[in-house]
Amino acid sequence: MQTALRSTLFTARPAQVRRSVAVNAKSPGTPAWAPERPLWLPGTTPPAHLDGTLVGDFGFDPLNLGANPKALERYVQAELQNGRWAMLGVAGMIFPELLTRAGIFTAPNWYEAGKVSAESGAIPIATQLMIIVFSFHFVETKRGMDYEKPGSQAEPGSFLGFEAAFKGTGEPQYPGGPFDPLNIHKTPLYERMKWGEIRNARLAMLAFLGFNLQYLATGKSPIDNLVDHVANPWAVNFTTNALRQCAGASQQQQQACLLPASKGEAAWHP
Repeated sequence: MQTALRSTLFTARPAQVRRSVAVNAKSPGTPAWAPERPLWLPGTTPPAHLDGTLVGDFGFDPLNLGANPKALERYVQAELQNGRWAMLGVAGMIFPELLTRAGIFTAPNWYEAGKVSAESGAIPIATQLMIIVFSFHFVETKRGMDYEKPGSQAEPGSFLGFEAAFKGTGEPQYPGGPFDPLNIHKTPLYERMKWGEIRNARLAMLAFLGFNLQYLATGKSPIDNLVDHVANPWAVNFTTNALRQCAGASQQQQQACLLPASKGEAAWHP
């Protein structure tokens, strides 16, 4: 009997909670509040406009910015788009350095890549910038048109006979086509992949900000910082970097803290 009681207390109940959370997280029409709904701060009541139907909705809107439905649509688009760029950016910061450390090829650290490309790249930096500007303008214009009228970019005559490539899935933020070569949007994994993407996108945005702050504080890459910290965690951490020491510095030294670090050296050391 004791065994059965332990099984009921520690096995059956958690399984029931996990099941209800999964249903609430993915099913449309979830009520604004349910005890099992996963929230960014458990026990709080989410805003009425965050009713659990949006992908990645954990009831977080402390400033009530999404109360306007049109504004909420824009914020959803902006978060996902910026998150995707952040995921690409973070990958571009980490993997070239890892491959360089592994000896597969040699690449500059992310904070030096622009300078190296401008000084010794095969394509002049001005040409690169113009290509990027025009490409971004084209892609963002097409994306904006599809947002205003989903599916409009697949209408005949909208792009030189290549309209079929811009048909999309009917959801502007999920273009499909060449961006979904496995046609996942037609499978049961589609909703789960949406949730996975937005979680990783949010994590990448925080990581990108952290990498930039790390460089300002230490003058090093994230991998270098990680290696240094693992080698001596008590002496190399956020309490020992230059920016942290600036809190008790003189006014002149605090100004020096704002200068960019270089060659692995912090801008100022106490």
